Amino acid sequence: MSFLDKFFKKKTEEKSAEKKKMPSSRNLEENINKLKEVFKDCDDVLFRKFKVGTEQIHEFAVIQIDGIADKDLVNQHVLRPLMLEGRGKEPEDIRDGLFRLSMDGAIATTEIKEIDNLTEAVDSILVGDTVLLINGYEKIIIIGSRGYPTRGISQSESETVVRGPRDGFVETAKFNTGLIRKRIRDTKFKIKTMQVGERSKTDVAILYIEDIANPYLVEEVKKRIEKIKIDAILESSFIEQLIEDNHFSPFPQMENTERPDVVAAALYEGRIAIVVDNTPFCLLVPATLMTFLQSAEDYYQRWPIVSLTRLIRYIAVLMSLLAPALYIALVSYHPGLLPTKLALYVGASRINVPFPAFIEAFAMEITIEFLREAGSRMSGPIGTTISIVGGLVIGQAAVEAGIVSPLMVIVVAVTAVASFMIPNYGFASGFRILRFFIMALATILGLYGLVLGLIIVTTHLVKLTSFGVPYMSPFTTLGRAMSDLKDTVIKFPLIKMRERQKITNLIDEDKFINKEKKNDGADKK
Repeated sequence: MSFLDKFFKKKTEEKSAEKKKMPSSRNLEENINKLKEVFKDCDDVLFRKFKVGTEQIHEFAVIQIDGIADKDLVNQHVLRPLMLEGRGKEPEDIRDGLFRLSMDGAIATTEIKEIDNLTEAVDSILVGDTVLLINGYEKIIIIGSRGYPTRGISQSESETVVRGPRDGFVETAKFNTGLIRKRIRDTKFKIKTMQVGERSKTDVAILYIEDIANPYLVEEVKKRIEKIKIDAILESSFIEQLIEDNHFSPFPQMENTERPDVVAAALYEGRIAIVVDNTPFCLLVPATLMTFLQSAEDYYQRWPIVSLTRLIRYIAVLMSLLAPALYIALVSYHPGLLPTKLALYVGASRINVPFPAFIEAFAMEITIEFLREAGSRMSGPIGTTISIVGGLVIGQAAVEAGIVSPLMVIVVAVTAVASFMIPNYGFASGFRILRFFIMALATILGLYGLVLGLIIVTTHLVKLTSFGVPYMSPFTTLGRAMSDLKDTVIKFPLIKMRERQKITNLIDEDKFINKEKKNDGADKK
């Protein structure tokens, strides 16, 4: 057993020992006092006592949180039926069956269950449900009344398309799973829900299609999420950073999306989706280099257009990574590799520039990052204006002042545009970081440094995995996933793509089996 496994196991045992169930009582006032003590100074928790029966002798109480519980549902389908139903009965008629009458006859809601302790009642109140207490009964009725404030379903702002569905996820997990269920009307489509976060108790759902997804992958995802011990999960990025394979890689190992159609397509391929409450971004595992370079619109356009777009996209990746470093290497170390006229032009444009090429490049790249960050912090139109106008004004002023050469401005501008062509923002950010690394190597070693940096990056990508799946597949797994090449750089016609992608079948199942047996043996010892 690894150190982390022992640590997580120890923390789990400590938490389970600390969190003992608080028993409920037959006395209504005693139960209310215990709950009021738990929710001390919580002014948004509402306690409502009322009586039923012709003689008004049977006491009830409902407890809910104002703002996250649907008060109209409780008023119309819980309080009103109980009062009307109870007042029409004589005391001797409801004395023995009051609890069952409330459960089966009076409450007109779909979601209802009974529990026998106040600890579960507190957890239910905190997620927006309503608790119904009855004097003389230890059992407690939980009524599903969640009514979180939420925004309407709208188009995804980070993944816009010319052709395709316009609906996008919102911050409520139930709505998001409903949008996915709408696209997968299959009983084999499974949704497993759990709560993560010692204090936030955030709802996290694992989605997969039972007869398509790899069972070893499903179990691995569940185990990694169950091991998370943290106070709060505020966004899906918390889950992503805690369960990824390599925590030090600049590249994301899980795909995130706001589009239900993208999630549905991934599930049909055998991948697994992780839906987190309070965020519109859903996680998809495993992820590879190919998935980050594909757009949702690629599957709604004809194959020749998509193939050309993807080819341009791959060229843009190389340019965003290597263009500034190539400029530094050629100007500083290898001007003889340039054609004579171009070399003379470059030399003439730099004759008044007081700085060496690498200072030029780093200064302009950092300036572009300033503009990018400033634009992202402003609202849509203002941010776009700042980025465009700022780039034009600063670039023109720098050239006129003789601080940088015109060619350098062109190189930096093309690099920025190329980085925006990468569909996934997190994946593009990884290349932005490595761009500075390769620029530094080119400053020291010229073209040799550029090639060395490219070898280092490629080696890292080849070694990287996402839940056991090679990051560079299908290029590094041609023997097992040859058919997946039909949907990589060149997209084949849809009629020729008759086989499901084998991305989830590239997991080393023996590794998972041996690891599981090893951990079980250590636990027994």
